[in-house]
Amino acid sequence: MSASHGGSGAIWRVFAPPIAAIVLFGLAHENVIDGQTAWVVALSGVLLLGSVFAAVHHAEVVALKVGEPFGSVLLALSVTVIEASLIVTNMLSGGAAENSLARDSVFAAVVIVLSGIVGLCLLVGGARYREQGFRVEGTGSALSVLATLAVLTMVMPNYTLAKLGPQYSPTQLVFVGTLSLLLYCVFVFVQSVRHRDYFLPEGSSDIGEESEPPSAGETAVSAIMLIVSLLAVVLLAETLAEPIERGIHAAHLPPSFLGVVIAALVLLPESVAAIKAAQANHLQTSLNLAIGSALACIGLTIPVVAGVSLYLGRELTLGLDAESTAILLLTLFVSSLTLATGRATILQGAVHLVIFGVFLLLAAVP
Repeated sequence: MSASHGGSGAIWRVFAPPIAAIVLFGLAHENVIDGQTAWVVALSGVLLLGSVFAAVHHAEVVALKVGEPFGSVLLALSVTVIEASLIVTNMLSGGAAENSLARDSVFAAVVIVLSGIVGLCLLVGGARYREQGFRVEGTGSALSVLATLAVLTMVMPNYTLAKLGPQYSPTQLVFVGTLSLLLYCVFVFVQSVRHRDYFLPEGSSDIGEESEPPSAGETAVSAIMLIVSLLAVVLLAETLAEPIERGIHAAHLPPSFLGVVIAALVLLPESVAAIKAAQANHLQTSLNLAIGSALACIGLTIPVVAGVSLYLGRELTLGLDAESTAILLLTLFVSSLTLATGRATILQGAVHLVIFGVFLLLAAVP
């Protein structure tokens, strides 16, 4: 993981989020401009994307100060805040489709991470270095937590009897949401404290040792701007919720495709960071970033969305259909084979990307 934390090139990261949050949203909220016109929607989309990258940039600056694997945890938490805000904003807009938005987004995030991001990292790294290594102790334990959370939150609801259909009963939802949060917290403790060395490259004491840590002043500024950037994302998500849904409908895509859009948006900065790490022969860093983001998406987003749904008295659809369940189980199975060896080549990357291509096809044409 690396971050550029100095120079004039970083100015846009400091000022774009406040501009996005205060100026554009403020004008639209006060009806000074029409928030649904094409140019406002387009500008909001650009500023939203910039705010997402800004949030991750400032998280990286803080992460360089605290070191690994705390840095990967911080990045994952930042991405989760963004995803949860986008999901909750769309849930509050109403409609039956929003009841399954959390499921669609989390499912898309898991498959995008394990098949798309990991596949690209393995392909890029394997093409450049022929073969790359990583620590099975860390990646294997992370995948076991991810598989457990994925099955409990997105497969098991289809087979419970307390409430027929792809939903948990309120009691079950509270129990599973609490367990998901606790299991994620245990994983963070293991990754950051108890077995921190499992998630560091072999022979390395810290992934960020090659980068000069930022000063205390730069870290403080980035910490403040991280909060502002996340606030910008939340506010702009409210502006873009309705236009995105209209665009998906106009393209004749299924409503569930909104989950793919949200997952792709929030994972884009992490994807870039993971691929860059693979290009630098830091595959362990890539896997930490990728799988950590997927874990945070389930372990934190599901409890938050479950709490919101219970508070609003709305049903939360979590169970996947048969088609999506097959993709999820195939993804987990192939990932377990790939991450069990400690070595990877372009072949594993190609297999993961094939699964990713099928996922995209079925997401657009079920």
